[in-house]
Amino acid sequence: MGKGLSLLLLVLVVCHGVTMAMAYQGEKEWEREGETERREEKGEEAGKGEEWFLFPDSKPVMKTDAGEMRVVKSLGGRIIEKPLHIGFITMEPKTLFIPQYLDSSLILFVRRGEARVGCIYNDQMVERRMKIGDVYHIPAGSTFYILNPGEGQRLHIICSIDPSESSQLGTFQSFFIGGGTYPTSILAGFGPETLSTAFNVSVSKLTGILSQQQEGPIVYLTESRAPSIWTKFSQLQEQDRLKHLKKLIQEEPNQEEEQPTEWSWRKLFDSFFGSEDKNIKDKAPDCYNIYKRSPDFKNNYGWSIALDGSDDNPLKYSGIGIYLVSLTAGSMLAPHVNPIATEYGIVLRGTGRIQIVYPNGTLALDAKVKEGDVFRVPRYFAFCQIASRAGPFEFFGFTTSSCKNRPQFLVGSNSLLHTLSSPELAAAFGVTQKRMRRVINAQREAVILPSAEAAPAGEEDEKKRVNFEAVPKVIKNLGSEMIMGFDEGEV
Repeated sequence: MGKGLSLLLLVLVVCHGVTMAMAYQGEKEWEREGETERREEKGEEAGKGEEWFLFPDSKPVMKTDAGEMRVVKSLGGRIIEKPLHIGFITMEPKTLFIPQYLDSSLILFVRRGEARVGCIYNDQMVERRMKIGDVYHIPAGSTFYILNPGEGQRLHIICSIDPSESSQLGTFQSFFIGGGTYPTSILAGFGPETLSTAFNVSVSKLTGILSQQQEGPIVYLTESRAPSIWTKFSQLQEQDRLKHLKKLIQEEPNQEEEQPTEWSWRKLFDSFFGSEDKNIKDKAPDCYNIYKRSPDFKNNYGWSIALDGSDDNPLKYSGIGIYLVSLTAGSMLAPHVNPIATEYGIVLRGTGRIQIVYPNGTLALDAKVKEGDVFRVPRYFAFCQIASRAGPFEFFGFTTSSCKNRPQFLVGSNSLLHTLSSPELAAAFGVTQKRMRRVINAQREAVILPSAEAAPAGEEDEKKRVNFEAVPKVIKNLGSEMIMGFDEGEV
């Protein structure tokens, strides 16, 4: 009896200890989760901090002697409503980005050079010639290729990669149609007998073509450096290429003079790209050149352009918008908020600064940026861009909505403070309405604002200039921070 009682007491003590330990561990876990949530709200989870807004260098995902594709991968998190990756494709003259499809949609923007892009549209192949400033949408799952036909011009393409349809949650995957040992064609996964039956050719012919290509996903098209099938395919005009494919398919596949590798690849091309259909080609979406569009806003200090689904039909179905901003030296795109989308920006030219503010009114980012840098501004976050005094500042980017964007400007003659100008607004800042109006009306420009050097004051303006030392610190600039503050004792 005594031993049983002792054992029972021991069990109770152990259970109590385990319960207390679990409770302590649960409390610590709860604290950690709360701290994580607080850090997420400020964009500091896992020490990321600035990387939530200014991305590090891009990483190569495909690279050969003929070119490369580098990608800046977007971070996930609660403040990121729709992650986008930003890709940079560089191709040497006379090269081909071989046929493939992705599990993510692409929007291509030609930064330098010219390209020919072939893509499937309604089960038919269409080809578009792209030049500097052209934008083109490739849906997820649509087979495409990119050709740089130039003799001495490198091709530079910036693209958005929308992984929302990706099979790997946040990443993207290429599925190569063409290929051999590098890259491997998706056809190589099928059994030889299966492919032999599907293509109606011998296993030996298929084995030859599925092991020949080893140049990588971007290949040269010169006779000395590339497999002949890619060279001959690229040298044909679009209509001739389609007609030639159709003719080859209609011929008997076992002719002695025929090159089995060449025939099989061309039959493969016809299987995926189809034959010519002029009606389909005419109805297929075309490129849109952003540089040929008139600015949506323009003044002496810069201009801006925004494309949405109503401007360019492919954007409507992509769910992605596009913008382009050019600032003169020293000018500023006024502090504003994007209420419908997150923005991803790429610096095209010049240098400048990006300032982003957390919802709690503290500075999230104040960074100098240069050509090639990629930044992100989460939806609802206030921000501004400032050109350096060394020269113009130009940046291009993507937004996570193709709806018409109506940014809410916080400063300038068209700011929401003007719209809200009332006794209630003055009361919210704790100042008189007269003082509030003096601050709001001090800036006569809108959207893109001048620096002091860019807009020297005249005599009349000097008389009307506001003495900011005598004005309450409603909005002021302290070093590198745009903050909101109040003087004690002001009425």
